[in-house]
Amino acid sequence: MSQLPKVEWSTASAEEWISCQNNRDEWKKQFSENGFLVVQNLVDATSIKQYQAIYDKMLKGEIDTAKHRHDLGAHVTKQKDNIENVCQIMWPSTYVDGMKEGPIHQRAKCLAKYLLGEDMEFDFDMLIAKDPHTNTPVPWHQDEAYWPDMPDKRAVSFWVAMDNATVDNGCMWFVGGSHNKPIRKHRQAEGGKHALQCDECSEEEGCPQPIPAGSCTLHHGRTLHYTRGNTSNTQRRAFIVNFRPRDMVEWERKHGFDHGKGGIHSITEEDKK
Repeated sequence: MSQLPKVEWSTASAEEWISCQNNRDEWKKQFSENGFLVVQNLVDATSIKQYQAIYDKMLKGEIDTAKHRHDLGAHVTKQKDNIENVCQIMWPSTYVDGMKEGPIHQRAKCLAKYLLGEDMEFDFDMLIAKDPHTNTPVPWHQDEAYWPDMPDKRAVSFWVAMDNATVDNGCMWFVGGSHNKPIRKHRQAEGGKHALQCDECSEEEGCPQPIPAGSCTLHHGRTLHYTRGNTSNTQRRAFIVNFRPRDMVEWERKHGFDHGKGGIHSITEEDKK
């Protein structure tokens, strides 16, 4: 087996970073009330360049992620030749030694513990990229609709912008407070593809959250969210990490649910059942 590429980081520790965030209490209040939050400058400029370089190697196939790569936008007619409508790569951290020691995973974990409890642990990560003019939305949905019915519903996803995320290239939209209400009805997107969509939601109910590269949004597992298609001339790359209670990560694995770690086919085959 070939040796994995390796990355090393030279940035402040997660503990140092969060100790300098004087608005932590306000973050906790906002997240509790709204089910989402915007955190500016989660990742410093030097580190974001390292992430961007690794990300591009994965998109170009220089780091072969084929086992975990598919088109999350396959429910829409192909928009451009030789590129996915919405490229999704599950478990990118398994392809680069040291990835999980970087500021995204470590700072997000520290903040997840502050927001939802000390038992919060890493569950999975993924990349979602939209090339210019692919114009394919990721439909309104709640992440919890994809997951098994776990006893403890605490979960938080960090959506870290690798590029300036705008309304036109596909920034995140959220419905505030939806995490405190029952899950809405979902169905598979057209063609029976993997993506789920909730028809009972629209932009009129939500609000966009454009952010610069290195900043992030985070949302509860039950918060309604979506992104528009990329109609701009710029790329839109996002790095997502998810956390939930340690006991629930163990519960998932015990019940055979690993968010596609065994390969993307394990997700798409599950959808057919």
